[in-house]
Amino acid sequence: MKLTLGPVLYNWEPEVWRDFYFRIADEAPVDTVCVGEVVCSKRLPFFQDLVPEVVERLAAAGKEVVLSSLALITLERERKQMAALARDACLLVEANDVTGLAHLMGRPHAIGPYVNVYNEATLAWLARNGARRVCLPPELPAASIAALARGCPDVELEVWSFGRVPLAISARCYHARLHKLTKDNCQFVCGKDPDGLATDTLDGQSFLSVNGVQTLSSTYANLIRDIAELASIGVASCRLSPQTCDMVAVARSFRDVADGVLSPEEGERNLDRICNGISFSNGFMRGGVGADYHAGATPVSS
Repeated sequence: MKLTLGPVLYNWEPEVWRDFYFRIADEAPVDTVCVGEVVCSKRLPFFQDLVPEVVERLAAAGKEVVLSSLALITLERERKQMAALARDACLLVEANDVTGLAHLMGRPHAIGPYVNVYNEATLAWLARNGARRVCLPPELPAASIAALARGCPDVELEVWSFGRVPLAISARCYHARLHKLTKDNCQFVCGKDPDGLATDTLDGQSFLSVNGVQTLSSTYANLIRDIAELASIGVASCRLSPQTCDMVAVARSFRDVADGVLSPEEGERNLDRICNGISFSNGFMRGGVGADYHAGATPVSS
C-alpha cells in the first residue's frame, strides 16, 4: 500500500505552508505529495512563489510530486490558470474539476476526489483519455470501490483515508458571510481557522467544518484499520489529508500498520493520541452514515 499526502486545503500562512512541506519531505514516509490550491484561487498568490522550492525539496527526498488544481473553476482567471498549469507543468497534474480535463486529455494525469467517479464506465472513459491515477470520492462504500478496481485494473485507485472529509464546495464564501464581509472583500478571514471552522447544530452537537467556500466533515476520516482490506480489493494508495496535527506522526502510523510493524489497533491508538480528542469516522466505507465510526475491518464483500 502506498501513501499519498493530499494538498493543504486550508489558508495557512505561506511560511507555515512551506515549512510543513519541508518537514514532510525530510521526515514523512509517504510516496506521493500533492501540492497546489484546491479550494480558493484567491489564496494562491500568497504561496505561489514558494511552490518551486517546495517541489524541489520533495523531489530531492524521493517523493513523487503531483500538482493539484482547483475543485471549482468559475472565473475566466481560473480557467486561464488551469490551462497554464496543464500547459507548463512538467509534473503529473491532478484535475479536481471536469473543466480541466479538456487541457489534460491525451496525456498522463490524475483525477482528484472532487470529480464524481461512481461507476466502471466513467473510470474506463477517464483511463482512455489519459488518467493514470484516480482518488475516488470519499463517500463511496467498500463494495463500490472493489467493483471499480475489478472493472479497471490498470488505473491506480486511491482512497481518502485520513482527515476531514470534503462534502461540498460553493461559489459563495461561508467564512466571509459569517464575518459580514463579501467574497470579493473577504480579508482572508478563513486564515483564522487553520483546521476549519467548527459548526454545531442548534442542539449544540458537532456537525460540520467550514473552510472558506468549502464544507467539510467535523470528524476526521480514519481508515487505518482498513488498510489490509483496501489492498486486498485493489486499492493502490491511501490519501492522508493535511490537518494541523502532526502529519508526520500520522503518516508513520499508517506506514507501520501497512508494513505490519503495528497492528491496526495500535495504529488507531496512535492516531487517538496524535489527534487529541478529534472524533473519527468511517461510515461511508461501511455504506452507512458517513459521520459514524465502526471498530473493526471493513466488510468489503457487502
